[in-house]
Amino acid sequence: MFLSPEMSAVASLAGMAAVFVWRVQEGRSAVTVRKIVIPPLGMATGFSMFAVPGFRVPWTWGLLAFLVGAVALAYPLLATSRLERDGEAIMMKRSGAFFAVVIVLAAIRFLARGYLDTLISMEQTAALFFVLAFGMILRWRMSMLFEYRALTATAAD
Repeated sequence: MFLSPEMSAVASLAGMAAVFVWRVQEGRSAVTVRKIVIPPLGMATGFSMFAVPGFRVPWTWGLLAFLVGAVALAYPLLATSRLERDGEAIMMKRSGAFFAVVIVLAAIRFLARGYLDTLISMEQTAALFFVLAFGMILRWRMSMLFEYRALTATAAD
């Protein structure tokens, strides 16, 4: 199936809107280990795309994409979100800049994708951005898990 660049942009914007709605809903309920761990585990199934030859990229490209996501792009998410105890519950507290950070990250991805699509195939670009996003989400969620464990350990004392 072929999507035109315009349709791809519309699909990306619709996806971003859905993520915003989901994040707002998610922010209204208590954080649990399950809610922290399930998204990266579910996302990991996307690595099955590499079974299709068109999506394969050199290991070094994949490693670089993962590191850019985990080191550079995860930092704004880490800086604009934290966990806080609210009675017996642990809640996600986001700064007002959190959604601005998400929009900027999406814009960077969109602009970089347009450039990369001129150098490599659309499938390879998608694969690299998936690995980049996985690195970003994995580091953010691992940080949340450590923060969650610290908050629940202090409550048990």
